[in-house]
Amino acid sequence: MSISVCIVEDHPEIRNAMELLILRTEDFELAGSCSGFQEAIILIPALRPQVTLIDINLGDEESGIDIIRELKPKYPGLLFLICTVYDDDEKIFEALNAGAHGYVLKKTHPDRLLEAIRELTQGGAPMSSQIARKVVNAFQHTSSVRGIWAGSFSGKAKPLPVLSNRENEILQQLSLGFLYKEIAANLYISQETVRKHVYHIYEKLHVGNRVEAINKYFRR
Repeated sequence: MSISVCIVEDHPEIRNAMELLILRTEDFELAGSCSGFQEAIILIPALRPQVTLIDINLGDEESGIDIIRELKPKYPGLLFLICTVYDDDEKIFEALNAGAHGYVLKKTHPDRLLEAIRELTQGGAPMSSQIARKVVNAFQHTSSVRGIWAGSFSGKAKPLPVLSNRENEILQQLSLGFLYKEIAANLYISQETVRKHVYHIYEKLHVGNRVEAINKYFRR
């Protein structure tokens, strides 16, 4: 039985090359292809391909990750394989958290890309080797950080109801002395996102600096 594949890619040359690869491979069939968010959220549910090969940057305000966020909750059986040039931690974990099942880079050899699609349909989670290495390193780092949190906060402080879960998480890290860039790395978000959360923390707690916020956290 052929594996049906849908392609979401905004560069015509790359999209055409991917289409030809699928069309010329015996056990694959091309369900369809599109170039942007609006097309994708209509086409993919209509076609119900086994695998959607999807780029992150689509030249729109919405990204490939936004497509996954939109469709995955409604159609949990859909399989999404990211195929992109981005290999930074933030994009990787944003995509995986959104519901992507695999993550390969565009420089991946065509044979390996086809193998990744097959692997996905067999229950695997294919990743380019350097992406897999980043995931393992991040997991080890996160486990270590969580251990620090558990030891530091056990019995000492509780989340503040006025703050969101993410804001409480960031406030915890502020109290441990982490810098914005370290918090960003620990939580796989940008430094600008950390700054925005800290601004809202200060606003909600009616404080003007880190020390006052931490004192509120520990009810001092």
